[in-house]
Amino acid sequence: MTAYIVVSLVSGITFGFLDALINANPLARKLYEVYKPIAKTSLNMPAGIVIDIVYGFIMAGIFLLLYKGLPGDTGLVKGLSFAVLAWFFRVAMSTASSWMMFKIPVRTLLYTLFTGLGEMLILGLIYGVFLKP
Repeated sequence: MTAYIVVSLVSGITFGFLDALINANPLARKLYEVYKPIAKTSLNMPAGIVIDIVYGFIMAGIFLLLYKGLPGDTGLVKGLSFAVLAWFFRVAMSTASSWMMFKIPVRTLLYTLFTGLGEMLILGLIYGVFLKP
């Protein structure tokens, strides 16, 4: 239980840090200008931090629930399998929907896909290495 709490907190904080890194860098700011007309002008940082920590607990819990059914013989491979699964449901499906509904440049969509994959792989590695049922 202690490992779950620690890993959940670490992954939630990592989630927030990676989101900030992915979305606030100069390249992202340029690519995401397409969202400027509908984007908020300020962010509620405390709420964002709490949300990312909650996501860390939820994702760690789901990883543990799915652990035995994930492909792979080691925790590391299971973590990477979980990362690809999470990426598909969180990032790929959202990006495909955005592509179908909005006029968003392909470069922006590809940036979202690849940075989202990197983020999920890092989180999957954390879960796979440090969490066991």
